[in-house]
Amino acid sequence: MQMSYLAVFLILLLPISCSSSALTLVEKKFKECLITQLGGNSESVEKIIFTESSSQYPQVLEAREQNTRWVNSSWKPILILAPFHESEIQAGIRCSKELGLQLRVRSGGHDYEGQSYLSEALFVMVDLINMRSIQVNLSDETAWLQAGASVGELYYQISKASKVHGFPAGTCPSVGIGGQFSGGGQGVMLRKHGLAADHVVDAYIIDANGKIHDRKSMGEDVFWAIRGGSATSFGVILAWKIRLVRVPPIVTGFNVRKTVEEGAKNLIHRWQYIAHELHEDLVIRVIAQNSGDKSKTLRVLFNSLFLGGGVDRLIPLMNKSFPELGLQAKDCTEMNWIQSVMFIAGYNINDPLELLLNRTTTSKDSFKAKSDYVKEPIPKDGLEGAWKMLLEEEASTVMIFEPYGGIMNEISESETPFPHRKGNLYNIQYLVNWKGNSNEEKHLLWAKMIYRYMTPYVSKFPRAAYFNYKDLDLGKNLHDNTSYSTASVWGEKYFKGNFRRLAQIKTKFDPQNFFRNEQSIPLLDAHPY
Repeated sequence: MQMSYLAVFLILLLPISCSSSALTLVEKKFKECLITQLGGNSESVEKIIFTESSSQYPQVLEAREQNTRWVNSSWKPILILAPFHESEIQAGIRCSKELGLQLRVRSGGHDYEGQSYLSEALFVMVDLINMRSIQVNLSDETAWLQAGASVGELYYQISKASKVHGFPAGTCPSVGIGGQFSGGGQGVMLRKHGLAADHVVDAYIIDANGKIHDRKSMGEDVFWAIRGGSATSFGVILAWKIRLVRVPPIVTGFNVRKTVEEGAKNLIHRWQYIAHELHEDLVIRVIAQNSGDKSKTLRVLFNSLFLGGGVDRLIPLMNKSFPELGLQAKDCTEMNWIQSVMFIAGYNINDPLELLLNRTTTSKDSFKAKSDYVKEPIPKDGLEGAWKMLLEEEASTVMIFEPYGGIMNEISESETPFPHRKGNLYNIQYLVNWKGNSNEEKHLLWAKMIYRYMTPYVSKFPRAAYFNYKDLDLGKNLHDNTSYSTASVWGEKYFKGNFRRLAQIKTKFDPQNFFRNEQSIPLLDAHPY
């Protein structure tokens, strides 16, 4: 990559002095470049650019920052670009290259490791908040959605257009579409319909030269890569075209809470043997957490969605496959699909659907997450140790168990970059949440300890992880460039045998490695600049 003399000078200067005058010079040069690229329209540039000296900068930066661990970081973007039009992103890419700056993209703000918020390298954040239109076309059962839209906005717009269509994306409404689809996108309909990325049929992406591609011009290799293989490693996604799925007019959900005294531990142990083999219309998630108070008790929730109709069909199915849970009609709620979205997200099903349009979570905490895949049921004594660790941590700790099986067993590991298909019983997400920055190191240590403890019980060679639950503990790229073999340490955990193909495609499509971050796809044969 060719850098200007100014960029080289600033990169040498800033780590030593971090002088405000040098930063101001970068801001000035970037703004001048942007104005030139956009035909001299300085007024429009002022509306889309926020520098650290701007009074609006803190508000724009923190507006959708879902993990408060990054709020006080000193490695913030030198400026934020909030475009209204694709041409403004194209200009931002060209100006970033000219000045030797990196570029990071924010869609919803749920980035687990804050890679769109902070970097030791000088970088520009592209905030897609102004690019979130959604167009549903029922004639061919598709929709075009800009990458800045949230999952909740997508669900809301589908429900306004149809009562018998839905989409199998995530459970948290405020998550951004741009990021979730590019990492796979698992949700409660995954056993019936697979991942969000499995239903992407076209996309628009801007490459490192500022050129816009659709599926045809990017080619099938790149189209394969961006559907679950880290789209931000290849370019800036402008929009996705998705294929909607049919949903029945009535679905059923239940929340069954169990205490230790009511046999919660035995129920989870039994759940491992049946959840992945249930009818694909039925998903039963398990959420186990500490009580969050001084009593230090284990709370367990069996959270379910049944796409096969009403209570009269669900109860017999449960009595046959999981009678130990003791499900009764009073535990169940019949509703339509969009109400089930509210139900799974923790809202009351009669709450206003407009709550799905909220771009921020109800409470903003600091958190750390890790993930695993389980291929064999964990013995009771193994689970017992995990429960003990959940209760030992003073902060809020959670283990979320998401069952696989169903259609996931029928999709090849190489169909998309997301490889975690047949043979996985379930996915585990470990979460620790805390207020502010108090005892952060202690909480981070807890996450590492439970992950280490679970080693004998989870997938091996590689020990697999879900890319959307980013975890820099698995390894990260060097500041400028990383060899393929070095990146494989973390890359094969996320992508298994698909990692090499991703690197081959990256090398061809972005040979200068302009789009890079701590866990971006590397070039196949990386060389320092």
